[in-house]
Amino acid sequence: MWSVLWAAVRSKAPYVTFPVAFVVGLVGSQLERFLRGDPPATAQEEKSISEQREDRKLQEIVGEDVTKVVSLKDKLEFAPRAVLNRNRPEKS
Repeated sequence: MWSVLWAAVRSKAPYVTFPVAFVVGLVGSQLERFLRGDPPATAQEEKSISEQREDRKLQEIVGEDVTKVVSLKDKLEFAPRAVLNRNRPEKS
C-alpha cells in the first residue's frame, strides 16, 4: 500500500509543488515590496550610458571654439612612427 501511495505522490508532485511555489513567491514579492517601498520614479526614467556620455561631451565642448583645429600641415607626424619609418634610419 505504501508503494502505491509513494508512486501517486511522485507522479503528482509537479502539480502540487508549482502552485505552492507560486504562492510562496507571490507572498515574498509582496512582502519585499511592502518592506522596501515602491521604487523611485526616476529609476525608470534614467538615461542610458550612451546618452550620459553624449551629455558629458556636450558639457565639455560648451565655451570652446570648435572651429579652431590644428591643420594637418602643421602636424609633423600624423601617423605612428612604426608604420611609416620602420626601415628608415632616423633623421639627424
